[in-house]
Amino acid sequence: MDGQSFDEQACRQALQQGVTALALTLSPRQEALLLRFLALLVKWNKAYNLTAVRNPLEMVGRHLLDSLVLLPHLTTSSCLDMGTGPGLPGIPLAIMQPQTRFVLLDSNSKKIRFVRQAVLELGLENIEPVHARVERYRPDAPFQTLIARAFTTLPRMLELTTGLRGQETELLAMKGRVPREEIAWISTECQCDIIPLRVPCQEGERCLVRIRQRERLPPSTTLPL
Repeated sequence: MDGQSFDEQACRQALQQGVTALALTLSPRQEALLLRFLALLVKWNKAYNLTAVRNPLEMVGRHLLDSLVLLPHLTTSSCLDMGTGPGLPGIPLAIMQPQTRFVLLDSNSKKIRFVRQAVLELGLENIEPVHARVERYRPDAPFQTLIARAFTTLPRMLELTTGLRGQETELLAMKGRVPREEIAWISTECQCDIIPLRVPCQEGERCLVRIRQRERLPPSTTLPL
């Protein structure tokens, strides 16, 4: 198989092996949708250069499984995928969690055009593609979860999302090595948890940084003597 041809059976086998390694379960419909999304990505990538990864088998690990590894940490009903690019990790996650509402945001018009086409062809009713910069996007209400994959530094991410977060919002940022220098610049008002990630078919370090607002304690009171 050359770098751009799509061998559905080989990709299905790699996906099944990876999903088993992640201890996840795919329904026949979910598996079919993930493979159809991959086929669309391969097709559009030839003309629009949506991703530097050209080999479909490599895309299974670098894109599909690297997205699905977030599933155990995504438990809310509304999620914003910031800098989604060609729909990663948002589209694979939306396929797996049809009960969750996803907004897929990116400032690159050609990538959002692809996301819109993929959402239409796959019939994914729980996804809203949005063409906008993060700092200019203003939803009606804060999201419960913000996710980012290769987006920007953690302090910059928090700065850009001030208008998107509520007191209960958590930010899930996928990183390679633990970004200790970035974490050191985060306000003490935030709690950072580092979660190691193991992505099947992928080498190198991977981690998830979960950032939440610390619970504000009520002001202490002094009883009269």
